[in-house]
Amino acid sequence: MGALDAAVVAACLAATVALGVRASRRPAEATDEYLLAGRTLGLGLFVVTLVATWYGGVLGVGEYSYRYGLSNWLVLGVPYYVGALLFVALFAAQARETGEYTVPDLLFRTYGKGAGLAGTATVLAMSFPAAYLLMLGVLLERVTGLDRKPAILLSAAFCLVYIAVRGFRSVVQTKWLQFALMYGGFALLLPIAALRHGGPGFLRAKLPPEAFTWHGGRSAAYVVAWYFIALQTLVEPTFFQRCFAARSARVARNGILLAVLCFAVFDGLTTLTGMYARAILPGLPSALEAFPALGEDLLPPVLLGLFYAGLLATILSTVDSFLFVGGVTVGRDLAWRLSGGTLDQRRWTRAGLVLSAALSAAIAMASDSVVALWYGFGSVGTAVLLPPLLGAFYPAIRPAPRFALAGMAASGSVTFAWLASAAARGPEGPWLGVEPIYAGLVVAATVHACGLLASRRSGVD
Repeated sequence: MGALDAAVVAACLAATVALGVRASRRPAEATDEYLLAGRTLGLGLFVVTLVATWYGGVLGVGEYSYRYGLSNWLVLGVPYYVGALLFVALFAAQARETGEYTVPDLLFRTYGKGAGLAGTATVLAMSFPAAYLLMLGVLLERVTGLDRKPAILLSAAFCLVYIAVRGFRSVVQTKWLQFALMYGGFALLLPIAALRHGGPGFLRAKLPPEAFTWHGGRSAAYVVAWYFIALQTLVEPTFFQRCFAARSARVARNGILLAVLCFAVFDGLTTLTGMYARAILPGLPSALEAFPALGEDLLPPVLLGLFYAGLLATILSTVDSFLFVGGVTVGRDLAWRLSGGTLDQRRWTRAGLVLSAALSAAIAMASDSVVALWYGFGSVGTAVLLPPLLGAFYPAIRPAPRFALAGMAASGSVTFAWLASAAARGPEGPWLGVEPIYAGLVVAATVHACGLLASRRSGVD
């Protein structure tokens, strides 16, 4: 990038910090204010903060669409729309009406300490933004020439600068700018690619036939597995956090419905852009570089800076949200709760932010695939949290606390072991050809069903 591009990126980053640290009219001492922005999110801000948070995996989307074409929409898009709509049907309004602060709060209240701590550990692991720090490292490596590991550490430190100051309000204050930049960047690049090289006919001529199929050359089992992994949406801590912070249950429900429409538009922009990247720049050393490489190839100065700022904003919007969830999980769900409510939640949340950033950076520095990180964390988290959360909201399918804890432990262990086995087997794939999330959900459902049966027998006796 040239000096003008660097200046544009620097200005956008400075604006992000300024929005995050600017003084709020409400004091940050109150728990509601620091953890949930006073539960005052209106419809517009609810939609913007949810959409911006959910799309931090933009380079992972580029990786997948570069390799597998249109199937990106059916693998990394549609499953999550379905998951979001299920969340609306099952949890959105009910979550706002509980008055809770976190997902572990629900588990502690419903099942007690054991399941609450198991849920806390799972939420903490799910909140690590390792995949997104990896993407920031890739971008900074290209922009500045830094090695990837220092770039990842610098990215984590940058987010800590502004989100620790005002808590959740610092996170949401940045989202309007990040939302505008993320959509604007692709709205610039995609039309230029089409005008410069041609429309659908160009893509048909340059891409393999598999790029236009629903599966993209992957197995049907792999594609279907993502529809189960997308059930992660039902246990997604940032979805619950936004619902807890909404002004009303109606805002939570309608906000997610509007967000799904925004998801579909953004997926269209990114999928087609990834396909143009492969058609124009085949043979990139890393598919993670598809979007930045295409931007560098097509965009003039200043516009390239705006596109890079859009990529950075898209990823930063997710990193800061997930880091804050991790900080709250440490500060409230571990330190404050285990102390019997005597410790300062805000102080320990800030300590949790640092811990979450450090662990996430370590994972990112040891990884080279965004999609693989999503796949692993999504599989384990969904299998562990989905059954007990369903029971927390619907008493008719709620097992006894000991069965809830047993199911969480068993499903998490089996899913993790299955993932490790699949990694060790390499091209052979998972054991018995069964995706890890299937094994975990079957174990979870089995233990859950045993708990319900035991409860009913106990009631009869």
